Amino acid sequence: MVAFGGGALFSAVALVLVPEGARHLSPLAAVALLGAGGVVFALVDSQLDRRGGGGSQLVAMLLDFLPESLALGALLATGSETALVLAGIIFLQNLPEGFNAYRELIGAGRMTSRRILGMFCLLVLLGPLGAGVGHLALAEAQGLLGAIMLFAAGGILYLVFEDIAPQAVLANRHAPPLGAVAGFMLGLAGHLIVTG
Repeated sequence: MVAFGGGALFSAVALVLVPEGARHLSPLAAVALLGAGGVVFALVDSQLDRRGGGGSQLVAMLLDFLPESLALGALLATGSETALVLAGIIFLQNLPEGFNAYRELIGAGRMTSRRILGMFCLLVLLGPLGAGVGHLALAEAQGLLGAIMLFAAGGILYLVFEDIAPQAVLANRHAPPLGAVAGFMLGLAGHLIVTG
C-alpha cells in the first residue's frame, strides 16, 4: 500500500504537476521552483526530526495536500482535462500517507486513536477549502498556479525518496517496487484516458 501510494505520487509529479506547472513559466523559474520545493520540505522535515515526538508524517502529508488542492481547484476552473487525473491521484496518495501518519501518531503515544481520527476528519475539510481558493483565486493567475504546482512537485519528490520508498520494505523484496509501478500505471492510465 505504501509503495502503491509512492507510485501514485510520482505519477502526479510526472504527469500533472510538472507539465502543467512548467507550461506558464520560464525553464529557469520552473527548475528553481522544483528545487525550492524539495529544499523547503527537507528543512521542515529536519526541524520535525529535531523536535521529535511524531507528527512529521502528518505535516508532510499536509505540505503536499494543500498545494495540490489549490492546483486542483484552479484546474477545475479552467476546464483542464488533467483535473480529474489529479483528483484521483490525490485520493490514492492520501490513503497510504494518512495510514502512515496515523501509525506515527499512535506510536508516539501522545494521542488516542479516537482523537487522531477526529483530527483527520477535520483535516479532510482542508481539501475542499483549498480547492475553493484555487478555483476562485488562481484560475486566472496561471504563473502563480504553475509556481505552486512546481514547488509542490519538488516537495513530493523529496517525500517519496526520503520517507515513502524506505518504508516500503517486505520480505518479498520485489513486491514494493512492483506496487510503485502499479501506482504509476494507474496514474498513467487515468492521464491517457482523460487526455485521449
